[in-house]
Amino acid sequence: MTQTSIPCTVMRGGTSKGLYFLKGDLPADTAVRDAVLLAAMGSPDPRQIDGMGGADSLTSKVAVVSPSERADADVDYLFLQVVVNEARVDPGQNCGNILAGVGQFALERGLVKATGDETRVRIHMLNTGSMAVAAIQTPGGEPRYDGDARIDGVPGTHAPVPIDFLDVAGSSCGALLPTGNARDVVDGVEVTMVDKGMPVVVLRAADFGLTGYEDIKDLEANAELVARKEKIRLACGPLMNLGDVSKKTVPKMTFVSPAQHGGVLSTRTFIPHKVHDAIGVFGAVSVATACVIPGSVAAEVAGIADPMAVKSLEIEHPTGFFTVFMEVALDGNQVTVRRAALLRTARKLMDGQVFVPKSVWGGTR
Repeated sequence: MTQTSIPCTVMRGGTSKGLYFLKGDLPADTAVRDAVLLAAMGSPDPRQIDGMGGADSLTSKVAVVSPSERADADVDYLFLQVVVNEARVDPGQNCGNILAGVGQFALERGLVKATGDETRVRIHMLNTGSMAVAAIQTPGGEPRYDGDARIDGVPGTHAPVPIDFLDVAGSSCGALLPTGNARDVVDGVEVTMVDKGMPVVVLRAADFGLTGYEDIKDLEANAELVARKEKIRLACGPLMNLGDVSKKTVPKMTFVSPAQHGGVLSTRTFIPHKVHDAIGVFGAVSVATACVIPGSVAAEVAGIADPMAVKSLEIEHPTGFFTVFMEVALDGNQVTVRRAALLRTARKLMDGQVFVPKSVWGGTR
């Protein structure tokens, strides 16, 4: 055998797709592990033709799952973004879409036992040290994948996966508002820097001569916009306690404009160089949170009169809506998000072995 086989499950989680591994099936050494994942995905190559990747950042993702070392969690979940056209694996962020499949994977692999028709799986997200609880339908003691839940960006209907995020504020940047301000000026542009599970810079589309409703490809092809956006992103990195972000996939850059289809506002999000077909889970939570922070760029565009009355916010994105359920407390200009939850779905696509060359890893941990 010239190749090493590794147990692996391919799952769609939310609007992303990735490879799910048990931690014990991968090399213990981080550098070797990353080399294995690059080989498994076929990176670096824009087509990822020699691997399992789908030639897109949304389909080049990995979940590494293990029994939790925390008493208040069932499993530990490490998210790894395998960069498509670079030999790089980035552990610097969470992914709430891939998170949507972690509970089912843990049940399938025996890390968690079903507790009736619904099993609540407590997930410790290692990237940020925060917690989430996913409610998995388990009739007959097995994860259910079919159902009536629909999410934008995914065809058909599937079993609902409601996810509550317990302690994600400031999980990457150290504070919900890393600069302490609801609004800052960076390179002459007003921005809101926020971290509710995902570091995001919120900007008015109009400040860049945009409507905010442009096609994804048109935005990516706008060289002047891309350059200006990146200059601001690099300046925001240190301000958000992220340091030099030139080689990082955070912060995300979200351009906001008035809603077109009944939501609270419309978004276009660079993640950070390509424009997301939708908006990421934690990105949506961060933007929704910004909408209820008095004085923020998002709050101005959204025009929410009473943040305390907010129960849910629909964030518009290029392929639909993202609904974030919220409970908010306000003390003067200080906002506390007591609850942030959302609905995702997931589906197991394949279970088996993924192969990498023995020259990359011989199989000994």
